[in-house]
Amino acid sequence: MTISQTAPVSSGALWTGRVLSGLIVLFMIFDGVIKLPPLDVVTQTMTQIGWPADANVARLLGVIGLISTALYAVPRTSVLGAILLTAYMGGAIATHMRIGSPLFSHTLFGVYLGIILWGGLFLRDPRVRALIPFSR
Repeated sequence: MTISQTAPVSSGALWTGRVLSGLIVLFMIFDGVIKLPPLDVVTQTMTQIGWPADANVARLLGVIGLISTALYAVPRTSVLGAILLTAYMGGAIATHMRIGSPLFSHTLFGVYLGIILWGGLFLRDPRVRALIPFSR
């Protein structure tokens, strides 16, 4: 099935996808921006989860997250952005698993974000619907 043969999505589904994607973009902008300045809360939290208390490490993670989010927000590069954000969240999941964080509230939080991220993209992008054709 080609993209042109993909069943059209309803207006409601399209807007649901946009809202879900918008929530991810807003969350990830917040996540990235708070890592840019050397905030004590960020370096303390990074130390608690086993990362070095180095503002440059936090800043680099923030920049990676923001670049990936920008790619996700632009329709032409949204699939690449989704892949990069999925990898970013995978790192967070691995970090929380390594230190034994609570499963449903901390460790799986990246999984929840990934489901919202890909669900939003699936609803708003016919290319993704063509790649992942759920049958009715």
